[in-house]
Amino acid sequence: MERWQRSIEVIQQEGERRQCRLFTDREGAAPADASDVCEVILSSLSVRHPRQFGACWLASRLWQDLGLDQFFSEALQERRGPVEWSKVVELLAVNRLCDPQSELGVHQRWFGTTAMATILGTEEEVAAKDRLYRALDKALEHKEALETHLAERWRDLFGAKCDLLLYDLTSTYFEGQAAAVPKAAFGYSRDHRPDCRQLILALVVTAEGFPLSYEVFEGNRADVSTLEDILNSVERKHGALGRVWVFDRGIVSEANLALLRQRGAAYLVATAKRKLAAFEQELLKADWAEVSGRPDIEVKLVERDGELYVLTRSRERAERERTIRLRALHGLRDDLGKLSKQVRTGRLRQRDLILLRLGRLEERWRECLGVPQKSRADRHGIGLAVGSQKTA
Repeated sequence: MERWQRSIEVIQQEGERRQCRLFTDREGAAPADASDVCEVILSSLSVRHPRQFGACWLASRLWQDLGLDQFFSEALQERRGPVEWSKVVELLAVNRLCDPQSELGVHQRWFGTTAMATILGTEEEVAAKDRLYRALDKALEHKEALETHLAERWRDLFGAKCDLLLYDLTSTYFEGQAAAVPKAAFGYSRDHRPDCRQLILALVVTAEGFPLSYEVFEGNRADVSTLEDILNSVERKHGALGRVWVFDRGIVSEANLALLRQRGAAYLVATAKRKLAAFEQELLKADWAEVSGRPDIEVKLVERDGELYVLTRSRERAERERTIRLRALHGLRDDLGKLSKQVRTGRLRQRDLILLRLGRLEERWRECLGVPQKSRADRHGIGLAVGSQKTA
């Protein structure tokens, strides 16, 4: 109560200052009509038009620390309307960090519940629907300059290095015909929607997880055919330095590995499981080494034919696969027992029905048994990767 009283100052017309008390309902308080009392009637207080501030303010500060406010102000300085385009781009980025929604969602719902107009120092036109839709198209024109700028900020702020890069692909699909998207095409669908046209998204990140570059490919583009384009893109924006590339077996081919060696780059990539048969003797030996910080993971390096192979095995994964397999075997055994009992008691006599029931059991337990989806190496938690000597 005393703190409340000390926090209130009344400045009169003559400039004289005096303290006023907020509440008069405590024992010994002055009457409400006293000259030093500024009474607050609690029952009359209400909250109107609350605004989310803290998260938005923090996201805006991060935007400034990355230097993106200055970057977009310079990049889009000739594209100003009622509101600077740089403010519109910042609004979209803050929304993506705090409460991801579509541009229409930002316009209709999210913007009105936040203090972004105050934080950005703009009017409500910053969240106009058409401006939100057009903002990213304007930012896209500066994609390469933006990626270069962010890479420099990663190095300055976090000491991030670009000498080890992780590369992978994903896809996104369209429900409609996507007639206005030339690259949309039918292809292998990671989303299990082969009936929809899609795009392939390729992303390169640093070892710390910072995005370094991305590209958009046609929806029917094979993963293995994208590596050269990505190498050209990264080298054009960040220099042709010797780097270590890490990617999965979907991008691996002899031509791609030869391309990396030709460019002076090293690599650590997953290899086909069929090659494990050539390392049977090495798998049986006991000279495995534990991975620091991961006692359940063991590795072994094997040099062969000018390449350095990395054998891995996981006791945890092997135990998990064994448990799944045993559970499946017990379930199959119980179902076969029920089927056998029905045959013995005469409840199931027709040969065709018996075969049909057996087929259903096989279909039911196929995935759990790992036939034929999981190989022997999968069930024992064994993996194989190949790296250039430079990687080691």
